[in-house]
Amino acid sequence: MGKWQIPPEGGHMDRPTGIYFQNMTGKQVMERLKQNDLIIIPVGATEAHGPHAPYGEDVFLVTRMAEQVALRTGCTVSQPLWFGSHPYHHMGMPGTIIVPEDTFIEMLTAIIAGFWNAGFRKQIILNGHGQEYVIPIAIHRFAKTYKVPAVIVNVNWYHAIPDHFRLKSEGGPYETHFIHADEVETSWSLALFPEFIRMEDAVDTEPYSFLPTDSEHIDKAGNLLRKPIAWYAQVGLRPIEVKAYQPGVVGKATLASAEKAKPGVEQLLDYLEKLVRDILEAFPPGKLPPLEGVTEREREMLEPYLKMPFEPGWRSLYELHYPM
Repeated sequence: MGKWQIPPEGGHMDRPTGIYFQNMTGKQVMERLKQNDLIIIPVGATEAHGPHAPYGEDVFLVTRMAEQVALRTGCTVSQPLWFGSHPYHHMGMPGTIIVPEDTFIEMLTAIIAGFWNAGFRKQIILNGHGQEYVIPIAIHRFAKTYKVPAVIVNVNWYHAIPDHFRLKSEGGPYETHFIHADEVETSWSLALFPEFIRMEDAVDTEPYSFLPTDSEHIDKAGNLLRKPIAWYAQVGLRPIEVKAYQPGVVGKATLASAEKAKPGVEQLLDYLEKLVRDILEAFPPGKLPPLEGVTEREREMLEPYLKMPFEPGWRSLYELHYPM
């Protein structure tokens, strides 16, 4: 067996394995904070992924990743955010639960604040869904509102390992470019949660554009092809899914296999482990970025809020501002 267990032996969301914050007692959390005060917040969506894959695919991708990293590093994982923001072309697809951008941003900002108040001042927001254009707004809204030292980073998993999405003609494993519920995404799902995938029901569709020169201008999922226009930065040049791709697949799901994804999964987990360890090396438990470098608030004013929960003199972050 290699460094990582691929596929994992099931998930941990309802198991008392010391991974998920919500599964731990108050005493267990306080002990964890002394050893490791970094938390991974998996963020996904509930959306159609075709007849062969679950509606929670985007969530299972990032929770299975986070669980593996937590087992190796000792960090904590939050139960995931199951509902996300969606671009216009997702509108109308049955089973795709669309949360308005403002609502999503407010929710994520409040989650960041809540975990900071609980003592997790180092946070990795691990995104598994095509909403990378809204998550940074929540991070900056938190920072602008509270002005407290923190380490908060957003990782969109597909951005961390771009070389692992190459076509066979480019030296990679895939026949088709990454889009949605297709060869690529289904391969990663087979590597991380095969028990939820039914390949006997997989179908293919043929993606198309109204623009004859589409490939010169508009990127595909993850903006991995470095085209001038991001996949979410246009409306009207490509069809909406409910009209063009009613199975919920945009691409060729039947070509998927776990073996195609496994090298990418391993490199991604290596990266996430390194990110966790690098953050904790720079800022060991209880340490934060220097006040003088990250906020204009005075030290004397902030010191009560920087204490760990229930330490003498501690004050709640919510005294500074209520999330809204």
